[in-house]
Amino acid sequence: MVAVKRSNCFHKHGHHVKCQTSNNPFMIIFACIQIVLSQIPNFHKLSWLSILAAVMSFTYASIGLGLSIAKAASGGEHVRTSLTGVQVGVDVSGSEKVWRTFQAIGDIAFAYAYSTDTIKASPPENKSMKRASGVGVTTTTLFYVLCGIVGYAAFGNDAPGNFLTGFGFYEPFWLIDFANVCIAVHLIGAYQVFAQPLFGFVERLCAGHYPDNKFITREHAIDVPFCGVYYLNFFRLVWRTAYVIVTAVLAMIFPFFNDFLGLIGAGSFWPLTVYFPIEMHIAQAKIPKYSFRWVCLKILSWVCLIISLIAAAGSVEGLIQSLKTYKPFQTRNEE
Repeated sequence: MVAVKRSNCFHKHGHHVKCQTSNNPFMIIFACIQIVLSQIPNFHKLSWLSILAAVMSFTYASIGLGLSIAKAASGGEHVRTSLTGVQVGVDVSGSEKVWRTFQAIGDIAFAYAYSTDTIKASPPENKSMKRASGVGVTTTTLFYVLCGIVGYAAFGNDAPGNFLTGFGFYEPFWLIDFANVCIAVHLIGAYQVFAQPLFGFVERLCAGHYPDNKFITREHAIDVPFCGVYYLNFFRLVWRTAYVIVTAVLAMIFPFFNDFLGLIGAGSFWPLTVYFPIEMHIAQAKIPKYSFRWVCLKILSWVCLIISLIAAAGSVEGLIQSLKTYKPFQTRNEE
């Protein structure tokens, strides 16, 4: 959202202008949208959200990939590239490169931090889940690899963290604006995808502990014109609103996107995507202990744990370095 405003500023006044724009008003707007969306019960049943998110992802990834290909093919300016990336002693120090590599692993882990259906199901559902997961992971990997390779070919060692919001491209500004709007729409839905399971968990936990508390359990029917009946729960209203406000304030205090992305990825990848699915599969398939298959699965789990710990260390180091030069609620516009 900030990138759209800055893009229009660059187009109007030139690329040499700083075009400083505060992130905070846009974070507040984002939070207000999330407060409204968070009050929708059974949000996960809105199938159109998944379709919209998929379309948005495909659109902005394709635009970024297309612009990178065009920039790399034009050969307008020489970019420094090498097989091992940024050069120690030129771009970064040796320790910085190690920490950045660890952080990058966390970013990749975040992209693949999802839980698949490991519960025994009927053959049609089981086959559908396997097919959907296979297509999803293959498509995702294809886009990530292409964006990474072609993006590096286009920008070299000076590649921005995000070549759409980091202004690797300035023109055509309208296309970049459209891509960033797609990102914003996608992230509005993505916030709910991550938050709704937590909302549901806390509400079920509280309802179980305090079943007679009317503030927690009572649903008030409200007739909304043209929309039907909406059931208002005051606990849901207060708890979800407070959660969104707290996350918005934290985002304004610590707007370090890549560092937090890597940290979240490192924290969620091993338990949700590796450990629990493997343990569930071992129990479900009744794999004998210390058998070849059991040992291989355990080795895979431990290797992924080590990767997650390494990624977490890199992300924490990145946050520490960022905090050394950052003041709370201060805008960081990076080109």
